[in-house]
Amino acid sequence: MFEFITAPENIPFAVALSILLIIAILEGVGALIGAGLSEIFGSIFPDAEFDLGVEGPDVDSPSAFSRVLSWIRVGQVPIIVLIIVFLVGFGITGLVLQKFLLATFGFMLPASLASIPALIAAIPTVRVLGGALNMVLPKDETSAVSADTFIGRVATITLGQSSKGSAAQGKLKDSFGQHHYIMIEPDNDGDVFDQGSQVLLVRQDGTKFYAIENDNQTMSGV
Repeated sequence: MFEFITAPENIPFAVALSILLIIAILEGVGALIGAGLSEIFGSIFPDAEFDLGVEGPDVDSPSAFSRVLSWIRVGQVPIIVLIIVFLVGFGITGLVLQKFLLATFGFMLPASLASIPALIAAIPTVRVLGGALNMVLPKDETSAVSADTFIGRVATITLGQSSKGSAAQGKLKDSFGQHHYIMIEPDNDGDVFDQGSQVLLVRQDGTKFYAIENDNQTMSGV
């Protein structure tokens, strides 16, 4: 079985399942140290709102791209879960296909050719299983929390340096204790917030928040 999985024709599927195993190990280690991959992915891919309601025939338009993301359940199910589902669908489909061909016809497709039907099968698998998981996974209480409620809260700059005209990523905790990642820019000219600085959010403009220095040390953003 090991020789079959590691055969050159099955390398893409073996790699996909290996990545899946690595993710499982990292999640387990992360659970022990309190920093799982889900939180890491939340830092890499901050919370974002996709414009899913805009109609347009141009497949290259942002709205079309957003509809594709919505179709594969991005925004409905955690990104890490969708990645896992894709890896499982791609890896298992490819190995089953190659095993069937080998047992029935005595040959396997080249890896590049076998990857095509495996990929075609994996994408709708992400949609179907993602939809099922969306119904059974616990819903985040904060999903209905409006970004307007972030005003007046303290956030911590987590990535980069925030200056006028150059926003940096920050993290804040809402009333439910859930963390949110947002882009923050100083409200006052001349202010610069370094990584680790705690700031007070005073207003919002689109997806960007403006902040001032947090003078109240009893207030914390984490």
